[in-house]
Amino acid sequence: MNISVKDLQEAISIRQQIDNLQRRLSSILRGPGTGRGPASGPGAGGRFFSPATRAKLSAVARARWARTRGIAKAAPAKRKGQLTPAGRRKLSQLMKARWAARRKAGGKPKASSRKRGALTPAGRRRLAELMKARWAARRKGVYRGPGTGR
Repeated sequence: MNISVKDLQEAISIRQQIDNLQRRLSSILRGPGTGRGPASGPGAGGRFFSPATRAKLSAVARARWARTRGIAKAAPAKRKGQLTPAGRRKLSQLMKARWAARRKAGGKPKASSRKRGALTPAGRRRLAELMKARWAARRKGVYRGPGTGR
C-alpha cells in the first residue's frame, strides 16, 4: 500500500473537517444552556445523577428484577473462610495440646510421614538383586525385556 505524503495530508485535512462538522452538529442538537461535554450518542448530555442517586436507582431496579424473577430478598453474604476470635483461640489450644502430646510421646514420626518414593533398605536390596539377575541374563543373551526389540 503506497500512499504519498500529499494523499496523507489531504486525508488528515478531511478528517479535521469531519471532526469540526461533528462538533458543530452536536452543539446544535444539544441546544443552548447545557454546559456538558460533546454528545457521544442518543440521550447524551441529558440528566446527571449523583453517585448516591445512582446507587438508589440501581437498588430499586435490583428489587424490581428480584420481584419479577420471584427471588426473595437476598441475605447479606457471610464471610467465608475466616475464623472468629473464639474459634482461633480454640484452634490454638487444640494445637498446643497436640504438640504437647507429641513431645511427651517422644516425637516418633509415623510410618506414613516418611518421604514418598524413598526406598527402604529391604526394598533397595531386593531391587539390587533383581537388577543383577537382569544384567546377568542380558550378558548370557537370554533377557527379552522391554526395549530389546527381539
